[in-house]
Amino acid sequence: MELDPALPAVNQSVLVSAPGPFVLLWVPGLEALHAWLSVPVCLLYMAALVGNALLLGLVAVDKALRAPMYQLLGLLAAADLILATSTVPKALAVLWGLSGEISFGACLAQLFVAHVAFIAESSVLLAMAVDRYVAICQPLRYGALLTQRVVGIVAIAAVARGACVMVPPVVLLQRLPYCGQRALPHTYCEHMGVAGLGCGDTRPNIWYGLATTLLSPCLDLGLIGASYVLILHAVCRLPSHGARYKALGTCGAHASVIVLFYTPALFSFLAHRFGHHTVPGHIHILLANLYVVVPPALNPVVYGVRTQQISQRLRHLLQLFWAGAVRKVDPERVSPQE
Repeated sequence: MELDPALPAVNQSVLVSAPGPFVLLWVPGLEALHAWLSVPVCLLYMAALVGNALLLGLVAVDKALRAPMYQLLGLLAAADLILATSTVPKALAVLWGLSGEISFGACLAQLFVAHVAFIAESSVLLAMAVDRYVAICQPLRYGALLTQRVVGIVAIAAVARGACVMVPPVVLLQRLPYCGQRALPHTYCEHMGVAGLGCGDTRPNIWYGLATTLLSPCLDLGLIGASYVLILHAVCRLPSHGARYKALGTCGAHASVIVLFYTPALFSFLAHRFGHHTVPGHIHILLANLYVVVPPALNPVVYGVRTQQISQRLRHLLQLFWAGAVRKVDPERVSPQE
């Protein structure tokens, strides 16, 4: 479009910088490996969908799983589903060569939903750590402190916190001028990845992103670490060796998922701000994809199947499903008592 020379210079700049659709590339130079890389991503995403949907369904419909501990697991499963579904399908479309384009509005919506889900999941993990601390270190006060009303407050606060944190960067990205660069070397839209395509001053984006990283996931991780230190201190004072071993095994499994969730996420956030010239692009992108697909796939196993009551209800559900399938295929195998 030809610009009118009579227009003010500012208006011409606005017309030139109107952002068009971006093109997601994932890892430039590794296109030959895209098909192979899509296999583990797809399998992990399917595991995340099945595991979290099953866990969320159990918690929602089973009256025996109405305790705050299980409701927090349901919130975690919901956050995992949103986090993975907001990013992985588009990543698979890029890997399979189906569609790499994403409009500016869709890009902003994706980064808003994905980051809100991440912050909400971080908040729920912190609430779960507090739940375990109260259950182990203050067992007599557990019923009074952790109620269904408290779980509802946690859910609202987690979503509200994520939304409040992510509204300012969306506004900053909308106000940032763009000069025609469309290639985004990633599988989904990130705040600083999109800001890097702008041709204006991105220092507000950098400093705001750093502040939110320190005050959101870093703060949550520090508080979770402090709660686990107190839990381990209480566990080591238990008289029973078996009880200590069981508690340490549970804490170790939870800690491994927390490390897998926070480490690549923090690496991705900080690399965008400080290490984009020193960290290889493929390392940054691969690690950025870990925290949106690996924890959602592992959380149902670590937090769900390893929880005794949930595993029992799951086995009972699978037995009923198997009995129903056998009854349809071969009715003579079902005894009259059934």
